[in-house]
Amino acid sequence: MSTLPSSVDPQELRSIGLFGALSDEVLVHLSAELSVTTPDAGATVFREGEPAREMFVLINGEMEVLKRSQGGVEARVAMLGPGDWFGEMSILDVQPRSATVRALAPSRLVRITAADLDSLYRYDVKSYAIIVLNLARELSRRLRVADGILADFIASVMDNYIAKRTKPT
Repeated sequence: MSTLPSSVDPQELRSIGLFGALSDEVLVHLSAELSVTTPDAGATVFREGEPAREMFVLINGEMEVLKRSQGGVEARVAMLGPGDWFGEMSILDVQPRSATVRALAPSRLVRITAADLDSLYRYDVKSYAIIVLNLARELSRRLRVADGILADFIASVMDNYIAKRTKPT
């Protein structure tokens, strides 16, 4: 069992991009309302394909994101550290988990459910909008990275294909 604190301080939230531009009052409110979980190293936070309506913010520790191929091979697609968040897609698109996330070290996570976001909307709509915009910015950044990786992969495959087709026999 992890010995990390089981609560979060408003100043810890302030240092995380997701909560950027929120007032001190809202950060105090969130630190009192949001739950904290402390998975040990090796613990699975959630599995690909599971239904969900919650996301997590990594306060301390390290996580790995694993994606299963069509052939059933699980591959690490990302590493996460303090300040990163994950699982937000399940809140936004109400689909099953797209990947598995596992703790690589004892960790401390803030859990944010769809109900927590709804509660924030009712408490302070401006802060809710800021968080949604911060989520959208991060998703856009991740999409740009994925597009770049995909373009590089396709170019590499095409280069190899062309090189084989034009190679003298």
